[in-house]
Amino acid sequence: MTRAPASLIVALLAILLGGCSSSPVSSFYRLKPDANLTVLSTAVPLFVVVNPVTIPALVDRPQIVISLADNQVWPDEFQRWAEPLKGNIQRTIAADLAVLLGSEHVSVYASDSGGLPAWRVRVDIMQFDSVLSGMATVDAQWTIWSPGNAAPIVGHTVAREPVQGQAYDALVAAHDRALGLVSRDVAAAILKNLPASGSSAHN
Repeated sequence: MTRAPASLIVALLAILLGGCSSSPVSSFYRLKPDANLTVLSTAVPLFVVVNPVTIPALVDRPQIVISLADNQVWPDEFQRWAEPLKGNIQRTIAADLAVLLGSEHVSVYASDSGGLPAWRVRVDIMQFDSVLSGMATVDAQWTIWSPGNAAPIVGHTVAREPVQGQAYDALVAAHDRALGLVSRDVAAAILKNLPASGSSAHN
């Protein structure tokens, strides 16, 4: 069998490597707490645990899923979440609640309550819609269990935030704000249902 000349092999490798270098490079994004949030009331050292979040199967993937039309979506192979979306949403809501409640005891881990009774929050994301240069929409149903109270507090928030730009960074920032609105409703419900003495954090 005739061997290819070494010079030809080097040339082919150069072409292949050149082609690889021109391939699109993936970008990775993560949600973060809404920087515009402030404490809603006098800070109360509540223990709050945010349970695992559920999200639609459509967006439960590494790619950021863009809505193109009513019945058409596009998972962008080169624009991705840096970590599983449901875990990122869970931690973002916990961080938002920590600011809104003025508490250092908001966590995604039950063990962080130190054995003291904790408020528990579950968020089910029904819709996580992304439109570039359009709107970020988060439709969330949430449930809160207060310490010593068997009756849960149930609520529903539909948050729509305009995407202030054409890039994916602007889209992700809009989702940060939308999740902040969900967290604000959850925090307000917790504060509304505090005992008059505010002693639920210590009982």
